[in-house]
Amino acid sequence: MAITAVTEAPPGLSLVFGVGDLLCALALRDVVETIRPLPVQPLAGTSDFLLGVSVIRGVAVPVIDTARLLGARVERPCRFVTTRTEAYATGPVIGVLPVEPDPTRPPPPALAAAANRLVVAVGVLDSRPLLFLKTGQVRDGA
Repeated sequence: MAITAVTEAPPGLSLVFGVGDLLCALALRDVVETIRPLPVQPLAGTSDFLLGVSVIRGVAVPVIDTARLLGARVERPCRFVTTRTEAYATGPVIGVLPVEPDPTRPPPPALAAAANRLVVAVGVLDSRPLLFLKTGQVRDGA
């Protein structure tokens, strides 16, 4: 399944995907596409959540191990969710759903510093934790 970037995505729609036992969501307007994982070239001296770089559509893109960053069970990624600034190695894509962050439910303070910059809000979907992510916030050394 590939999702092509939507320049004017309807508000309130998110791409929901699995990361270990967690569910994560990215605003559909931030998603370029989902693809099967591509080869990743590791980079020495980077954070453990940065898998390295992958060439996606002719561009070197940093690939983030979303499970490791969020402290979820580490699993072999089955999808890359690409944005304009990075790709997230994830579990299965659940689909495009009408869910959006509740600004009154910020991330718990116990989240790691890097994850706290990535997670904008928390919720629940089908009795599973749902973390709403924002793009362009994870930097090496975070």
